[in-house]
Amino acid sequence: MYLCLGLSVPAAVITPTAAYSAASSVSLSSAPFGTTPEGQPVQIYTLKNANGVTVRFISYGGIIQSIETPDRDGKAGDIVLGFSDLKGYTVDAAKGGLFFGALIGRYANRIANGTYSLGGKTYHVPVTAAPNALHGGTRGFDKYVWTVRPLPATEHEAGAELTLVSPDNDQGFPGNLTVHVTYTLNDKNELRLRYQAKTDKPTVLNLTNHSYFNLSGEGSGSIENQILKINADNYTPTDTTSIPTGEIAPVAGTVLDFRNPMRIGDHLRDNNEQLRYARGYDQNWVINGEYGKQPRLAAQIFDPKTGRTMDVLTSQPGMQVYTSNSLDGTYYGKSNKQYRQTDAIAFEAEHFPDSPNHSNFPTTELKPGQIFDYTTIFRFGTRR
Repeated sequence: MYLCLGLSVPAAVITPTAAYSAASSVSLSSAPFGTTPEGQPVQIYTLKNANGVTVRFISYGGIIQSIETPDRDGKAGDIVLGFSDLKGYTVDAAKGGLFFGALIGRYANRIANGTYSLGGKTYHVPVTAAPNALHGGTRGFDKYVWTVRPLPATEHEAGAELTLVSPDNDQGFPGNLTVHVTYTLNDKNELRLRYQAKTDKPTVLNLTNHSYFNLSGEGSGSIENQILKINADNYTPTDTTSIPTGEIAPVAGTVLDFRNPMRIGDHLRDNNEQLRYARGYDQNWVINGEYGKQPRLAAQIFDPKTGRTMDVLTSQPGMQVYTSNSLDGTYYGKSNKQYRQTDAIAFEAEHFPDSPNHSNFPTTELKPGQIFDYTTIFRFGTRR
């Protein structure tokens, strides 16, 4: 109920990520990060451990602004695409947005024609990726300033809780919804994102983070040579507008079979219907194992150039893997380098796209008295 291609490297190239040297000190600090066009002040928060991992996020959109991790030689580098100032993010949002590093809601991914039914009533969400709604409508959670509360630090972990209250009928979604997302970094080099929410009316909900990763470093060019493994036997095929057909199909024998480690670029330009529709990889994989409980391994990525690795674990049922197909050179990032297609990869752990319109998919309905509670972990490391 829960919902092999030729390899250019040996299958054993990706192993569970090893931690850096043991540490017991993790810190959280904050500083001003500008003011929104509406006059709201924004803060930037820095999480840092003794192993050289530094995570920065801002209260605007809950955006992960940077993640610095050491390479195999101990040299730190930023592995997340984004901007050095707030204006970069607010200008992106005003254009409709590519959601650099942001928290996504109320509904991550697409809803067909911006329409769904719940409890016998039809609801409409603004269409933002014609003909569908994408990532929560015209003003999703990525465009709000969240309230941030530092959490009590422990010997091995520090973090903060981000809170947002979304009012009844916000972007066409019923119910007053209270969302809490915690960002914590520990001395095992794990960045943990825990999503919790409750509502006072039946609603639909799908939350994720939309960070763009490049383990060679932000602004370093294409991720095609990085090695990817996805722990999924199945995926959800889509139509030409990226809406699932409703089928849950096996990856075996397709270009979406990453069950064994494979170079991202090996089949990226193959003559394949799903790749043509998305102009690259932008599909939802059905992660193996039981969802909704403890996070289980969803993906691993390894960069042969720097030796950096990242494991993605989640308790969500699915994960949208996206090779930044819409980056078209419009944006210049933190290193003042132009961002182009395939310059990053996103791992959007979430429920399936358009789930409210597919009864065979894991439900995204949240009822009063229930708690939405899912966790995703990004674990950083290196290998020789």
